[in-house]
Amino acid sequence: MAEKGLKKWVITFTVITASLLELIDTTIVNVAIPQIQGNLGATLEDVAWLSTGYAVANVIILPMSGWLGSRFGRKNYFLFSIILFTIASFLCGNATNLEELIAFRILQGLAGGGLISTAQAILIETWPREDVGIATALFGLGAVVGPTVGPTIGGYLLEISSWPWIFYVNIPIGILAAYCTYAFVRETPKDGKGMPVDWWGIVLLALAVGSLQTVLEKGESEDWFSTPYITALAVTSVLGVLLFIWRELSTDHPIVNFKIMRHRSFSVGMFTSFILGFGLYGSVFVFPIFCQNLLGFSALQTGELLFPGGLCTIVMMPFIGIMLKKNVPAQFMATIGMFLFFVFCSMLSKSTLQSGTGDFFLPLVIRGVGMALLFVPLTTLAIQDLKGAEIGQGSGLNNMMRQLGGSFGIAALTTLIHVRQGFHRSNLLVNVNEYNPAFTDRFNGFIHNFMAKGYNYLDAKVLATKAIEGTVTKQSLLLTYSDAYWVAGLVLLCSIPLLYLQKFKKNVAIPADVH
Repeated sequence: MAEKGLKKWVITFTVITASLLELIDTTIVNVAIPQIQGNLGATLEDVAWLSTGYAVANVIILPMSGWLGSRFGRKNYFLFSIILFTIASFLCGNATNLEELIAFRILQGLAGGGLISTAQAILIETWPREDVGIATALFGLGAVVGPTVGPTIGGYLLEISSWPWIFYVNIPIGILAAYCTYAFVRETPKDGKGMPVDWWGIVLLALAVGSLQTVLEKGESEDWFSTPYITALAVTSVLGVLLFIWRELSTDHPIVNFKIMRHRSFSVGMFTSFILGFGLYGSVFVFPIFCQNLLGFSALQTGELLFPGGLCTIVMMPFIGIMLKKNVPAQFMATIGMFLFFVFCSMLSKSTLQSGTGDFFLPLVIRGVGMALLFVPLTTLAIQDLKGAEIGQGSGLNNMMRQLGGSFGIAALTTLIHVRQGFHRSNLLVNVNEYNPAFTDRFNGFIHNFMAKGYNYLDAKVLATKAIEGTVTKQSLLLTYSDAYWVAGLVLLCSIPLLYLQKFKKNVAIPADVH
């Protein structure tokens, strides 16, 4: 039964706040990695496990969250997840070595996985069924804006304090969310209480999804299948997925109810959510690296650049929900969203080494509008046919696919950058020879400049060679990032036909028997 009046808005605020906690923490730690490295005396490879451990734990819990909410009661599970996340945040801030910090980040990821899908299910239940589009739009505020503003918040906190505060900032928010959940969220039946636990399903799910996520997170840095443990994890993930699906289809009490895949809109929605994750997380990954490594922007400057686009998404979300309520087809809005994302990528692919902050404002605003037009319609299309307990299961699977899409996107774009950088460097070096007038003019110009500063001819020639090398490196990187933007844009553009495999529905609503 839907809530009314002030209580509806308090619950809405509560679940959005809780989901923001989890989603901001997926990216906020990235800007603090150099400081954590210095404070804890760790290598970059070791510190990278802070993000990997969190993501792996998160994606393991996501598909289980519907079952856990059903077994223990959705309110109880949501409240427990908030409390555990808050405690884990405190422990992360108090960690004295890297091993402790990684362990507490994994604990934080396990708690966070229970927040986002449960929050979405609670929000859908709180709003009237005819307003499900608005409810999804409000939830999207956290899901889309969280990863975008994470680096901005992290950059500000590091400017005024030290890295533990990127975790401590969660504590007062977590306490408020826990109180509001306890006081206002309605209890739900414990449908799974007393039922047998599918322990084999849990083990296989953890092996399959955990191995796959680790491969995606660490594959590029470990040179993919040339590293034995990456190969072993890849084999484990394939076998684990096959065994897990077989197990869940053959048991009477599955952890993940694959029978909901009978709904065509949901099955196709899994793929569109994957594509959304690819675009959302992939672009948030590539753009900061491009700005910081090539253009020399600080983490704070990069975060500030992303903020207007996030603000644009916030403003757009309620209007998207209203348009859905007025029966504007979700497919049409998502099509516009994918096209706008392609436009954003196309504009960024034309960036130069002289690009400044003003050159990125319009593309990032276009991305913000596009993401608003994507998240809400895609989620609405995916869940439109789900009923009752299927909503919790569907939310978990849908969010898992978006997370995996993001991991695939980051892994694919990282590999692309690595491969294409060598390709472009080789092509540019062909022109670096004494028979190329453009090269000799540039080279001699460097020599004369250095000699004018007091260097002798031999030293000036060495410095000129290094300057040419720096120019080639920067230009090859610029071309490589242009390729990455094109790939990200084309992936979404080519996915538009998938939208029209989902059925049109005039009144996208959640049935009244949701519990």
